[in-house]
Amino acid sequence: MAGSQRAARVGEEMRDILAELLRDEVKDPRIGFVSIVKVEVSRDLRHAKIYVSVLGNEQQKAETMKGLTSATGFLRSEVARRLQLRYTPELHFTLDESIEHGQRIAQLLVQVQQEQKQRAEDKDE
Repeated sequence: MAGSQRAARVGEEMRDILAELLRDEVKDPRIGFVSIVKVEVSRDLRHAKIYVSVLGNEQQKAETMKGLTSATGFLRSEVARRLQLRYTPELHFTLDESIEHGQRIAQLLVQVQQEQKQRAEDKDE
């Protein structure tokens, strides 16, 4: 249990560090507007799965993922320098589309409400 709590703490710290690095230091033009949603670190602290949300169309998302993959070495070395762990986790970036999925669901719910309201108004007439 203690290992998973430590992994969670390391993940949170990594999320903060990576967000700062992407905002301030990574200058790759392929990397668009990226938000780090979550970082999951394995119990042995050897691997980190970084879930990112990217604003843009499919081509922009693909380019951003290529840019992130290209910047992995720099990001990992900076994480190592700032966290000072015995082993620095391998970074694995994963596109997280849950935010977009949630927005789509919210949009559909609004649409359904508007249709129900219109039907109720039509029925009253």
